[in-house]
Amino acid sequence: MSASVRVCSKADLPPAGEAREVVAGERAFCIANSNGIFTAVDNVCPHRQGPLGQGIVEHGKVVCPWHGWAFDLKTGISTHSEASAVAIYPLEINGEDVLIVI
Repeated sequence: MSASVRVCSKADLPPAGEAREVVAGERAFCIANSNGIFTAVDNVCPHRQGPLGQGIVEHGKVVCPWHGWAFDLKTGISTHSEASAVAIYPLEINGEDVLIVI
């Protein structure tokens, strides 16, 4: 069963081309802004466990700040290895609250 959990306010969303780490319960997520489209993915890069929320967003992908692995924000699949991917989570905006569906 899925649940919506508040992760931040609209004012805390990252600007275009940036990502931000957010916490829901005991889990960390990355919210990325690709030209005004917000996507939530797992915060941990499967390559070397880098923090994706500290990376940048380029061409519809979030780029890990540690080794440059990029993950498509629509599919979650890495451009370096199709076998590596991050989970994508739906986001909801309810008034001023940003919710992640987990």
